[in-house]
Amino acid sequence: MNTICNNYIGFDRYKYILFDLDGTLTESAPGIINSVKHVYKNYGLELPPDGELEAFVGPPLIESFMKFAGMSEDRAREAVDVYREYFSERGLFENSVYDGIPELLSALRDSGHILSVATSKPEVFCIRILEHFDLKKYFSVIKGIPLDGEDMTKAEVIAEALKELGAKPDEAVMIGDRGYDALGAKENALSCVGVLYGYGTRKELEDSGVKAICQTVREIQNLFLN
Repeated sequence: MNTICNNYIGFDRYKYILFDLDGTLTESAPGIINSVKHVYKNYGLELPPDGELEAFVGPPLIESFMKFAGMSEDRAREAVDVYREYFSERGLFENSVYDGIPELLSALRDSGHILSVATSKPEVFCIRILEHFDLKKYFSVIKGIPLDGEDMTKAEVIAEALKELGAKPDEAVMIGDRGYDALGAKENALSCVGVLYGYGTRKELEDSGVKAICQTVREIQNLFLN
């Protein structure tokens, strides 16, 4: 059973820290939900409540459209293009930075940690979001998927980030809000810290094998900068 991260020691030994984007650095649900609604309306599908549409935040879109909208794989791939019609113009900025994130990133960087973003979002969108919120300056490496890379897994994104960083698995740790982050980290022999202020649940994070759980941004800072 995992407890709150303040009970953990030793995380300050990690030189490289990889962050997920959605639900970890930014509260991105409004833009993602509105983009998904654009898809549902385009196909004449009945809209579920916003609470159910939050399930689209984090996992790969093709997988989500198949699972939650009952689409075939071919239709789901087509739906991703429809999704991006809205997201690329409006949805990516219907977003906000979690309180304390700029201060956390600045403190980690100033203490000698090397920071990266590893996200299942297209890299071009990730960079635009980080630039928009003045967060890009904190990261040495930013990795997402290519626009035609919807089959790329979180583990593959993390592997590319590690390669570009020149980091060994025992030197790095992943921070994310969903089980996908922890499982992707595990495939690369990385530990993962789960955060509860995003879109995942404690059970999801514990079941996926995170090594610590933080309820707040401040607790992340306490974990790495004791």
